[in-house]
Amino acid sequence: MEILPGEGVALVRIGESREVVECRLGTPVHPGRLDRAIYETHPMLVLSYGDLDTVELVELAYSGDGGEEAWFDGVQLTYRFMDDVLADLAARGYRYEETGVGYRFEPGFALFSMGSRSARDLDPGAGADDQRTICEGVSVAPYEYFAG
Repeated sequence: MEILPGEGVALVRIGESREVVECRLGTPVHPGRLDRAIYETHPMLVLSYGDLDTVELVELAYSGDGGEEAWFDGVQLTYRFMDDVLADLAARGYRYEETGVGYRFEPGFALFSMGSRSARDLDPGAGADDQRTICEGVSVAPYEYFAG
């Protein structure tokens, strides 16, 4: 699934109402809190809704094991080693800043890892002490959302 920095994805755009989203995607598989819901797409979409019940953040989780992943500008973002993703994006001229759990990019997206995967998931020959991080998800919103 291709991300649209600062805007969302083809299925869901920042600013759309929950009603419009649910007409398109159906009811969430996990409604979560009132301001957050998970939808059955490939990869899964996690949407955060603002005060006006409109989408303010679109998140895509990794699929793994051959499932559909998040992409941007020809680069597979999720379920790859974070250093490889960063190198590919930097080679295309995208600047980024480190955050607590990942990296934010000026066009309006952030990559993150919660540490739930190990290097062995992508490299069966990796040792138990291999510290390479796997990109587990991407968040999409206007850059100002991440800068705050």
